Amino acid sequence: MIEFHDVRKTYQLKGVRKTILTGLTARFPKGKNIGILGHNGAGKSTLMRLIAGAELPDSGRIKRNVKVSWPLGFGGGFAGKMTGIENVRFVARMYGEDTERMVEFVEDFSELGPSMMLPIQTYSSGMKARLAFGVSMAVNFKCYLIDEITAVGDASFRRKCDLMFETKLKHANIIMISHSESSIKKLCDTACLLNNGRLTFFDTVDDALAQHRKNQLA
Repeated sequence: MIEFHDVRKTYQLKGVRKTILTGLTARFPKGKNIGILGHNGAGKSTLMRLIAGAELPDSGRIKRNVKVSWPLGFGGGFAGKMTGIENVRFVARMYGEDTERMVEFVEDFSELGPSMMLPIQTYSSGMKARLAFGVSMAVNFKCYLIDEITAVGDASFRRKCDLMFETKLKHANIIMISHSESSIKKLCDTACLLNNGRLTFFDTVDDALAQHRKNQLA
């Protein structure tokens, strides 16, 4: 499904170089819902962006043989000067989707109304999240990436997101980051742990959670 071949990733923050991955070679299990665990600052979100292709590794290769989403709710890839509809059409063309079908779906799902005709740079963070989630659901990905978010907006809209997401998971898998053990246990079949630049896969979620708790106490 997704393979890392000798992948190294670092970044520099305030003069300090942080190592996220140290030459990782691994295969994310096919047909599994996978949780990513790790302490705050371990680099889980960076790892997610590497999987999505939103960031490139310093060295090594990442191979994807399934259609992988961007992290759900992430609107960082939208063009601020383009309208909501223009952004949807752009994404549709990128992924080979029917543009008008996708525009109709996102307009209905996001409930943004006339704001779809406005530039993204005029949107609030909540409006961007609604648009991003709607666009994510409009494309039939085989692997959805979740970085702490599965629903946005008010209670009614969150229920709508949850129902749509449950429908998608009947035909797709997820790779998710969450600090909620209950969410990981509910949605994932297995898990991996990112710690000190190394990613370790475990056979079960319970084994991964147990090691994660040990690391937090160390």
